Amino acid sequence: MGTGRGEQRQFPDVALGIVCPMANEASSADAFVRLVVETCTASGFESVRFFAVLDRVSTDGTRELLHQLAANRPELEVVWAPENRSVVDAYLRGYREAIDAGCDWILEIDAGFSHDPADIPAFFEAMADGQDCVFGSRFGAGGSITDSSWKRTLLSRGGSTLANALLGTGLEDVTSGFELFRADVLRDVLATGVRSRGPFFQTEIKARCHKLRVVEVPIRYRGASHTVGRAAIQDSFVNLGRLFVERLRGRL
Repeated sequence: MGTGRGEQRQFPDVALGIVCPMANEASSADAFVRLVVETCTASGFESVRFFAVLDRVSTDGTRELLHQLAANRPELEVVWAPENRSVVDAYLRGYREAIDAGCDWILEIDAGFSHDPADIPAFFEAMADGQDCVFGSRFGAGGSITDSSWKRTLLSRGGSTLANALLGTGLEDVTSGFELFRADVLRDVLATGVRSRGPFFQTEIKARCHKLRVVEVPIRYRGASHTVGRAAIQDSFVNLGRLFVERLRGRL
């Protein structure tokens, strides 16, 4: 898959799955799905599938809108998951759908343009160089956060610093949710189990992958998709402690 300098790589033999939990995104869902799919197709994939995962949290007609879009866009699969109890369940359901569909690479991206689809090709270029996982970073050179409170930014930066110190992850951004995995990597993570029920699950997954071939690419993040309350912070500390103990015992 190598190319000469300045040439765009092509991925005709790679089946790409895109996992995107969506809730109350009626105002942007159509444009977002179209742009993400078109960006991936333009990157040289002949097989692209977009898994939009929805549950009972979404009440504004996003599900119906996506079903209408899917009628003319076969790449889109609307996954209805009313059993979900948290956003983590939505992500995990999306991972399983992509794995079961035979996808080779699985891209995770947030809806609503909080993640910029223009950053997607950098993930593919990095993965083609032999990585197992490619993680988006808001804090390295070229990365950024806009339209977000300083408290949320401080929490993300502080969480990354603490996780790196305790878990040995060695990443600039351990809490980002814009990432690309080889399917076998995610399959192993799911087999091990993801116990966090809050935003910390992104860090938990990265901790499971930190001994693999991983690299970060800069991303531009706009706005916070949800607030981080006391329960989520408590979940983070409980699971950070659990993973630290696993590391001490040589299990991480």
